[in-house]
Amino acid sequence: MSLFSDPRYRWRETYFVLFKSERRPLLKKVERALRRLNPSFVLLNQKADNQGFFQFLTVISPDDFAALDIAYTEGKDVVEETQELIEQLGIGEFGSEDRQRLRELSRMDARFEIYHFEELPEEDSEDEEDEEDLLNPATLLLVLDLLSKMTGGIKIDPESGTFV
Repeated sequence: MSLFSDPRYRWRETYFVLFKSERRPLLKKVERALRRLNPSFVLLNQKADNQGFFQFLTVISPDDFAALDIAYTEGKDVVEETQELIEQLGIGEFGSEDRQRLRELSRMDARFEIYHFEELPEEDSEDEEDEEDLLNPATLLLVLDLLSKMTGGIKIDPESGTFV
């Protein structure tokens, strides 16, 4: 079950880690890595394919008032959407390192979609100003880095069209 249907969480943003499908990790490997990364993470909704490869996972970080739904997608749609993203970004606006990443993107046929959620405070919280200060982006950034390293992937914020 996705956090989109949980009233205790509000979706904030979506990030991608694009990579080659042959680098798709096993679900058990991702779970072990996440537990090493932060033992306080709560892992839910784990789903693997018949061979044990990652399909879906929810990560809840109570300390950061954050949660992530992570979904795996591959195939023609990913390739087409990645091409559109490359065209939207425009290769001329980047330095040499980012141009190299853009060239690598054209060979990617899989991605993790990381949906970042904020845990909403209890209804009897004192004031709304405090509510804005609860969400810590550390979980999102740590998990993006972990998934990128595991897959040799490239982290992207599709909303802003930037590399993370």
